[in-house]
Amino acid sequence: MKSRWSDGEARQFCDRYAPRHGDALAMRVYTSRLIGAESDLVMHGGGNTSVKVLEENLLGDRVEALCIKGSGWDLDSIEPQGFPAIDLGWLRRLRKLEALSDEEMVNQLRTHLLDAKAPNPSVETLLHAFLPHTFIDHTHADAVLALTNQPDGAGLIREALGDRVVVVPYVMPGFRLAKLAAEMFEGKPDAEAMVLLKHGLFTFGADARESYERMIEYVDRAESFLRTRLRGRAALGTGTGDATSSQERMGRIGPILRGLLATASGNPDQPHRRVILEHRATPELLALIASPQCASLAARGPLTPDHVIRTKGQHLFIEKPALQDPDALRSQLASAIAGYRTRYDAYFADQVRAKGVTRSKLDPDPRVFLVPGVGIVCAGKTRKDAAIAADIAEHTLRIKDAAEAIGRYEPLDESDLFDVEYWSLEQAKLGKETEKPLSRQVALVTGAAGAIGVATCIELAKAGAHVVLTDIDPDALDRARGKVAAVAGRSACTAVRLDVTDEDSVAAGFDHACRTFGGVDILVANAGIAHVSALADTDVRQFRKVLDVNLGGYFLTLRAAARVMRVQGTGGNVIVNASKNVFAPGADFGAYSASKAAGHQLGKVAAIELAPLGIRVNMINADAVFAEGDTPSGLWREIGPDRARSRGIPPEKLQEFYRERNLLHAEITGAHVGRAVVFFASNQVPTTGATLPVDGGIAAAFPR
Repeated sequence: MKSRWSDGEARQFCDRYAPRHGDALAMRVYTSRLIGAESDLVMHGGGNTSVKVLEENLLGDRVEALCIKGSGWDLDSIEPQGFPAIDLGWLRRLRKLEALSDEEMVNQLRTHLLDAKAPNPSVETLLHAFLPHTFIDHTHADAVLALTNQPDGAGLIREALGDRVVVVPYVMPGFRLAKLAAEMFEGKPDAEAMVLLKHGLFTFGADARESYERMIEYVDRAESFLRTRLRGRAALGTGTGDATSSQERMGRIGPILRGLLATASGNPDQPHRRVILEHRATPELLALIASPQCASLAARGPLTPDHVIRTKGQHLFIEKPALQDPDALRSQLASAIAGYRTRYDAYFADQVRAKGVTRSKLDPDPRVFLVPGVGIVCAGKTRKDAAIAADIAEHTLRIKDAAEAIGRYEPLDESDLFDVEYWSLEQAKLGKETEKPLSRQVALVTGAAGAIGVATCIELAKAGAHVVLTDIDPDALDRARGKVAAVAGRSACTAVRLDVTDEDSVAAGFDHACRTFGGVDILVANAGIAHVSALADTDVRQFRKVLDVNLGGYFLTLRAAARVMRVQGTGGNVIVNASKNVFAPGADFGAYSASKAAGHQLGKVAAIELAPLGIRVNMINADAVFAEGDTPSGLWREIGPDRARSRGIPPEKLQEFYRERNLLHAEITGAHVGRAVVFFASNQVPTTGATLPVDGGIAAAFPR
């Protein structure tokens, strides 16, 4: 590992932050970000850093303060406000206590903040406070954990890192660990680093650069030691895997797995609590998962106890998956998941009995699946959560591989792991946000780059759905995805080019959804085109083209959605964007009106056929939407002048004409259509086969 320190970058951080926050905190931000940029050191909120400074209080007194990473901040993007300042003198006095409960520790930290609005300080604040150094860095370095998670971890650490390292036996983070670490450091005051077995590495310094570069130096020593020990020894993953084939298999296994992981919600309107999946497959990972020892490693605990809240204690290895036989695969996965849940229930019961405690059991479901031929598949309530689990699982598998190659990988025992998994301070890191109406659901929208399409995707994302945008125009599709990502984040949306008239393209689009998120719960059949001409003058090829897109496209996408939803077994919603023209057609609009009416009828048939599967199919009859913000309607941009001529009005008056003809004199927007989609998709009423007009009130188009 190499130092990323740059004098030029350090000056930039000083210029940006020092005038308001001081040089020390500016440098603390800089080196924290350097550490956060190394996934081999920390991931997703892991690790913490601190600096001791002098702060002026309201009375003008200079007070020693500890600024330490706060809850909710990641080192790779931390800002000065991510370092809450706490009265250091008071923290040091706490060391005199014989014991301090976690609840009281948190209370003492919050009541001695210099700013009451600051985030909660790290649970390891007292450890940083009890050590004398100005700058302290703490990481969960992969290479160090490969050495500490061994039967003789302490001996390996001393051999690898030298004699200026304090080695602390595993103790759960908190007051007791802080006191022990301080006492052991005082027995070796010339130490440059401290290793907490099965936990991580601390380095210290008088300035930010010294502490940071000591971290890099000691991690590099651990990496060099590992390389030397591994030389000439075969690691577990010595072969290669076919990543392309694994992607195809994920498209098949995703809906099965996602359906099996769905649990009863207790809400009859939203009966299933679903998950979102994340898939990882590289040749290296596939080779590791195919190794004979992988099943044994999967059953052993995480690299560091912090990971348990993201990945559970064990990963679920699927032995010889029947990837070519869907029914056999479903049975195999169902049995494996049931077995995992049973083992978790027994683990929970054993621990609460042995410890004599009362706890509310967390869900017993696996978070990480290791599937030969497929790769790593992780589950979470959002793709972000699943991706965090996948990042950790990738590192875990590689480091377990290295640890096993030089000895035997030995994690924490279940008793210690349980304490962390059910520790309120760890669970608090996950947050307790109220879930949105479409949370944990995946929506696929056709024609997503148009005015109605992009607005619908945005409304779905606002309601919590993960969105798959599809369209035939790749450039417009990319712009549309950017708009949705601005609302929901890039991890919650994906885009794939899709031609609704091409059976293979439709299948590929749904496969993309299954590979990316694990399946599809909501289909919005929205892609459409139009043609303006009197029937007597309509070219048959143009008529067929409109039918092919508007009717054939609905058929192909509806069929593909039904097949995926049937495999998942958790119901779903199909919303057909029909048209006001279904009930109130207009002259010179025969191809469009006929195709939309046929699509509307197709939706009613689907509602009848799919109801036994818990799939609802409803229709929206919207009037003209000319644009959504700066996204124009491609359909109306193309046919608008012809429709204006058909109605005998100037083109520039067309939008006003449509607004004035409805009872409410309302301009219909894509967002209006999108909200109607969310209404149906969120199962607010037990309705299927229904038609909802979104037209401002056009009497001729009233459903009847």
